[in-house]
Parts: sequence; C-alpha cells; structure tokens
Amino acid sequence: MLKKYYPSLRDYTLIMLGSLTQAIGLMIFLVPANLAGGGVSGISQLINHYTGWPIGMMVFIGNIPLFGLGWRFLGGRSFALRTAFAIATFSFFADSLLWLPFFPKNGLTDDLVLNALYGAVVAGVGYALVYRGRGTSGGSDILARILNHYRGIPMTQSYLLTDTAVILGAGFVFGWEAALYAVITLYVSGLVVDTVMEGGSTVRTALIVTGEPQAVTDQIMRDMERGVTVIPGTGAYTGVSRPILYCVVTRSEVQMLKSIVQEADPRAFMVVGAAHEALGEGFAPFKKGS
Repeated sequence: MLKKYYPSLRDYTLIMLGSLTQAIGLMIFLVPANLAGGGVSGISQLINHYTGWPIGMMVFIGNIPLFGLGWRFLGGRSFALRTAFAIATFSFFADSLLWLPFFPKNGLTDDLVLNALYGAVVAGVGYALVYRGRGTSGGSDILARILNHYRGIPMTQSYLLTDTAVILGAGFVFGWEAALYAVITLYVSGLVVDTVMEGGSTVRTALIVTGEPQAVTDQIMRDMERGVTVIPGTGAYTGVSRPILYCVVTRSEVQMLKSIVQEADPRAFMVVGAAHEALGEGFAPFKKGS
C-alpha cells in the first residue's frame, strides 16, 4: 500500500516544502525591499503596496483564471491537483508567516543587493522543489512550463519572457532602481531552478581522436578508473579510418585526462564539453521521479 502511494506522497511533500521556501524568500527578502517577484505574486505585491490587501490571498485569487491553461496544456486533473495544492499552500504560508511573533516583518537587511540575491536563491530553490514534485506555482510558472514543454525554451528564458510586464510595472510603483534589482532576482532565481532541476554536479565529456587508441584507453581505465567508449570514425579529408574515444569525467579530472592523452599521443585531437548530469555506473544512480 505504501509503495503504491509513495510517489504521490513524495510529490506533495516536495510541493509543500517548495511553497514554504518560496514564501520565506518572498516575505523575508523581496517584499520588505520592494522587489517584485514577477508573475501573480509580483502583481500582488504592487496591489498590496496601495491597498494593504494580503499578498497570499491575492495570489490565490489571481491564479484562479490560469487553471484553465494548466488543465488544457499541462496534464489535466493531475496537473490541477498539484498546482492547486502548491498555490493554496504558498498563499497560506505567505500570509501566515506574518503571524509568527519571531518573523522579521521588515526583513533581515536594508541592502538591496543582498535582498535581491538571497531572495532569488531561496525562491529559486522553492520553485525547483515544486517542479520536482511535478507541480507548478501557478501564475507565470504555468506559462513558463508551457513554453518549456512545447517550445523547448529553458526555464530561465521563460521567466524573463513572462515576467517582463510585471517588472515594468514595478518600475513605476517602486522606482527603477528596485526594478533593475528585480530583474537580477528573476535571472538568478531562474539559474537556481535550472541548477536544482538538472543537478549542480556538472560533468565533462571528452571526444578524443588519436592514432594510439589502445594506449589512451588503457591508461584512462587504469589511472582514472573511467570507462571509455570506442566509436568508429573516418576522416572526411584523408579518408582514413580512425576510432574516436568518448569519455565522461568530473571537472577535477579534466587536467589528468589531458595529461594522459598528451603522454600517449601528443598529436591527438581532443574536444572537451560540458554536460549537466551523468547517471549510471561511476556517477549518480538513476532515481525514479528525478
């Protein structure tokens, strides 16, 4: 029974933690510094500035019309349940945090730079946790996920596209200095989302064209204990068949790999690229739902 419901329980736990993290980032760093968070929450900040209406309540109300889009493009009932839970918990946390006697209602610092950066990091982690729970935080997140899913636009760019209007409005309400810092906040939070979603342990991939494939392969497997894949290749200009070695290593192992190739074949050709994540033997294991 537990195994059957574990995936859903895990998803909703991640969504709740993500919503709490977002609310903390918003209410401790962004709201006190008048940094519009973008999307519905950013619009709610602007309205709150003039009316004093609770931000969480306005986020909840403002997201109601967007459920139609989410239902239509992002998974129907499954999407709606998770997104409704994310919006409800975020709205609750955003308003209820202010009731806590020890909560810093005026923020932790008056420094705009610190508020922008810490707000971006905390909120970005919250967004990523919600995404890992296969939900969205509503608002512009729905539009961002639609763009990401159907157009392949990275989350970072999606945030910038969907939140530009809110930032412009914040410039008129809070001043252009705060609006410029808000742009930094949005950009950094997008990078944080990508990092958490794709993994921070960026690895390196190497393609090696060498006349000494066996010597290079043996030394890599012996000294680095890394696997090597041999791919048949033919030079377009010379027409000579020459194997291509493919190897995945960590960033700290790149220099050692270069030394091995140089020692075995100084005339080798080598290309080193970056990959977001490596799964399988020698690296991170595969995990369901990740």
